[in-house]
Amino acid sequence: MTRRRLVPALAAAALLLSACSGEDGSFVAAPGPAQIDVDTPALREAKADAGIEECRPGDASAGPVEGGLPALELPCFGGGPAVDLSTLRGPLVLNAWFATCAPCKRELPVLQDFYTQHGDRVDVLGVDFADPITEGAMELLVDSGVTYPQVADTQGELQVDPVVRAVAFPTTVLVGADGVVEAVLPVEIRSVEQLEDLVAEHLGVEL
Repeated sequence: MTRRRLVPALAAAALLLSACSGEDGSFVAAPGPAQIDVDTPALREAKADAGIEECRPGDASAGPVEGGLPALELPCFGGGPAVDLSTLRGPLVLNAWFATCAPCKRELPVLQDFYTQHGDRVDVLGVDFADPITEGAMELLVDSGVTYPQVADTQGELQVDPVVRAVAFPTTVLVGADGVVEAVLPVEIRSVEQLEDLVAEHLGVEL
């Protein structure tokens, strides 16, 4: 898979996104810079009380790989170390979601069950996407029992990344041990067994 350089217009557009979304998982970009603070005292407290794990930055010496996640540093949702996506290596399930997306709400508990059962072999990372409803997003994580780490794409930049192209939600990205994106799945994961099958098919990890 060949990565293409973002044209200036798309790069600029990535900086102008804010969330305007429907419950069906659609996302519509709205003009104006995103003003989203994901590190407030209230968010930190809720994150700690819920036992949501701290973000785990990748290997700082690892650079971007062709066909991999973008060189994009995202803040940890609810405070903590930022994560440069390009330094992450798999097997990894990366899941992009937002607070008002109905299929995302249904899917989060499934991903948590997968993480509880298989997190020692396949890591899971959530990405709260261009979501101005930060308190609602954290409340959703708490209500869903989510404990795996969460970062925030406050500018919606994954939408214009040429590899990920997150335009429908939820979107699940499967990353191999070499950092290459093996699959981008803009579908709702409905069961642990479904995700196990996808991880086996695309990442070669039998669970």
